[in-house]
Amino acid sequence: MPNLAKNSEVSARSIKVVEGKETHGDIRMKLMKSGEQMNLLEIKYAPGAGAPLHIHQHETLCYVVEGKVQVTVADEVFELGPGDACIHPAGVPHGIEGVEQATVLEIKSPAQAIEQFLGTTP
Repeated sequence: MPNLAKNSEVSARSIKVVEGKETHGDIRMKLMKSGEQMNLLEIKYAPGAGAPLHIHQHETLCYVVEGKVQVTVADEVFELGPGDACIHPAGVPHGIEGVEQATVLEIKSPAQAIEQFLGTTP
């Protein structure tokens, strides 16, 4: 079924680089679903794990499912917990770090190959 993705059947991958910048700590990502205009990612951050300031050419909506993360967007820094959301506009420096074990859902639009901004191969 191309319109269905079961979490238990999607492989997680370790994230070591985002937009050419090294991440730190244990970050695991699942590409849950891709559409013509967007990607849906589930990302798990260990405490202290995160991505440094970087820039994407796509817009990202983030929603915290569990745990806490510290997010930087441009010159704003804030902490998000379960049920909180934020946006990373295209072309704006942003970064994220786990304050505690956290699960974050991200919607990225327009859709692009994950390898394009992770700088990896599948």
